[in-house]
Amino acid sequence: MATSPIIAKLLAKAQRTDLPSFRPGDTVRVQVKIKEGDKERIQAFEGTVIKKANGLQPSFTVRKMSFGQGVERIFPLQSRVIEKIEVLRSAKVRRAKLYYLRALRGKAARLKEVDQVR
Repeated sequence: MATSPIIAKLLAKAQRTDLPSFRPGDTVRVQVKIKEGDKERIQAFEGTVIKKANGLQPSFTVRKMSFGQGVERIFPLQSRVIEKIEVLRSAKVRRAKLYYLRALRGKAARLKEVDQVR
C-alpha cells in the first residue's frame, strides 16, 4: 500500500517529538492521563518494554509485576493520553520481542543492565 505525498506529509506533521527514544528491554515510566468524571489526573505505569511496533500507528507494550501478577499495557505512541515517558534503565537484549519474560518470575526475569549512552 503506497501512501501519497500529502498523507505522508500530514503523518510527519502529526508525529510527537517530545518523546524519548527507547527500545525493548528498557525500563520506562509512562505518565498516563486518566479521566475520572470531569477531573483529569496523571498516573504512572512503570515496567519493561517487551515490544515496540512501528508502522502507521506505532505502539509499545510495557509489562510490570503488580502484587505477583503480570500486567501488560499497550500504549499507542502518538496518543494524547501519554503525558510523558521517562527511560529509567536500559538493558542489553538480543531480540526485538521479549515475550519470554512472561514465563519468568523473580530473579530469572532480570535483564543485563547497560549504561544509557545512545
